[in-house]
Amino acid sequence: MLKAEKIIKKFGNLSVLKGVDLTIQQGEMVSIVGSSGAGKSTLLHILGTLDLPDSGSIQLNNEALLQLSSKKLAAFRNKHIGFIFQFHHLLPEFDALENVSIPGWIAQSSKKLVRDRAAYLLETLGLANRMSHKPGELSGGEQQRVAVARALINEPLIVFADEPTGNLDSKNARELHQLFVDINERTNTSFLIVTHNEELAALSGRTLQMKDGLIVS
Repeated sequence: MLKAEKIIKKFGNLSVLKGVDLTIQQGEMVSIVGSSGAGKSTLLHILGTLDLPDSGSIQLNNEALLQLSSKKLAAFRNKHIGFIFQFHHLLPEFDALENVSIPGWIAQSSKKLVRDRAAYLLETLGLANRMSHKPGELSGGEQQRVAVARALINEPLIVFADEPTGNLDSKNARELHQLFVDINERTNTSFLIVTHNEELAALSGRTLQMKDGLIVS
């Protein structure tokens, strides 16, 4: 489903990714672990097309992503890829329902269908009574759940998560870990998760170790 080959990325004279190969099947939940500076987040951002490699290829659902124009790539990313980061990046002036709906509006889907799906996702994630609250009125765990719903609004093929529990306390982190597993099993959405959290990595079907810009195991 996702296939990356010979991904190379340099920043000046620093080689961050040194020819990474990676394949993820539909429905897989995969974690990437490794020390800081190993290239984990850089790889995640490139696979999600938030950044571009110096060389290599990426295919998602048989679409050669790096051969798309910037406009087509942005549209493909919006429709088929979800993102969850350590910091939720919610828009403070919008309430939870609106924050979740934004990617659907960008995709020019029916506004009613988008709002209905956003409400369904928030209800499923235990936020039925928090939909009209703005981010500043939500706890850290609630804000991250809103970010999860936003990542799922367009029913993506894969969700990329970069240290998604790094800013949460242990209770909220455990709840979010289980939420990923439940979503993965229920919807067959693939997950690729960069994490330092051993508990989260252990819940994944496959864990990859990165070191010095390469996947080593």
